[in-house]
Amino acid sequence: MEEIGNRREKTVGENDYADEEQRAEIDMWRYFFGFSEMAALKCAIELGIAEAMEAHGRAGISLSELATALNCSSSYLYRIIRFLAHLKFLKEKCSDATNGAKLYTLTPLGRLLMKKGERGMAALVLLETSPVMLAPWQALSGRVRNNDRPAFEAAHGEDIWDFAAENQNHSKLINEAMACDARMVVPAIVNGCADVFDGVDSVVDVGGGDGTTLGMLVKAFPWIKGINFDLPHVVSVAPERNSVEHIGGDMFKAVPQANAAFLMVGIVTNAFPYIWVLHDWCDEECIEILKKCREAIPKVKGKVIIVDAVIEEADDEQEKEQDDDNYKLKGAKLMLDMVMMAHTNRGKERTQEEWQYVLDKAGFSRFIVRPIRAVQSVIVAYY
Repeated sequence: MEEIGNRREKTVGENDYADEEQRAEIDMWRYFFGFSEMAALKCAIELGIAEAMEAHGRAGISLSELATALNCSSSYLYRIIRFLAHLKFLKEKCSDATNGAKLYTLTPLGRLLMKKGERGMAALVLLETSPVMLAPWQALSGRVRNNDRPAFEAAHGEDIWDFAAENQNHSKLINEAMACDARMVVPAIVNGCADVFDGVDSVVDVGGGDGTTLGMLVKAFPWIKGINFDLPHVVSVAPERNSVEHIGGDMFKAVPQANAAFLMVGIVTNAFPYIWVLHDWCDEECIEILKKCREAIPKVKGKVIIVDAVIEEADDEQEKEQDDDNYKLKGAKLMLDMVMMAHTNRGKERTQEEWQYVLDKAGFSRFIVRPIRAVQSVIVAYY
């Protein structure tokens, strides 16, 4: 290896290693300050930045106009919107009409910060950034190292279901977040695999809460009679919905009969939710729930429709090179699996192989997985 003065030329291998070391340091800065992204989104939602920008019009809004609309300090607000622009929630541009001053517009990503509207996801952000949901993350390592108490119980002294039942403000946050999720996912189901409901004239939504999700389904498929099934104290306060009958019970004991059983998401009032139902439970509990669903459907053409995540097992680097969107989607599913570990006692996201295990043990003959434009997939299991 030659030396030139006091400088030694590095080999190609050494240069590669140095580049990797530098990238690793940058990545670590991003990871251990990653919470700042979540905090900035919460700040933007609480300030109403997206709503103020949308109300101003699509042409763009200046910093001073936005600060006036929100009654905020322009210097602090600028630092928030600069960060949001870096994260692609906002776009900045210059306008001749404003003598070169920057104008800001919402991107499609930024519009998801709206509190209301069909595509607004603010409620999900506010739930996951609430102090109640953040606290269990501090107990995650104890859960993993010593198989200690579930992280949520370690933080709050009881599981998430009991906590929500006793704390109405948090229950409201959960309800709003799950309604937000249903507004996103049900259209994806309708647009992506409507044929799943062909020939189905009755559906029981297991853990359906107040019937929000089922109401959206029967509106899309008006030939379907819906049975909304949840705990008695949940359905007792559920609002009336066209073509939806509310029935109370326990899904671990029996499920009302229908052509198809639907397991997705429940929105509840003064109680707790079944969030996507099956990923909240361990394999043994899922098998019991699925057995009860199988008993409720006809042997001929009976099916159970599950809306839940399916984690792909493809090589990450290869997947990133081939399809960056799928790589990011897998990352979101893996994050959800961490959420399950932090927020539930034994829940988890599952690979296709793990889904096959619980469905086989529950007695189903076969199943198919249908991707939709969402983190979840539609899993159809046949009697």
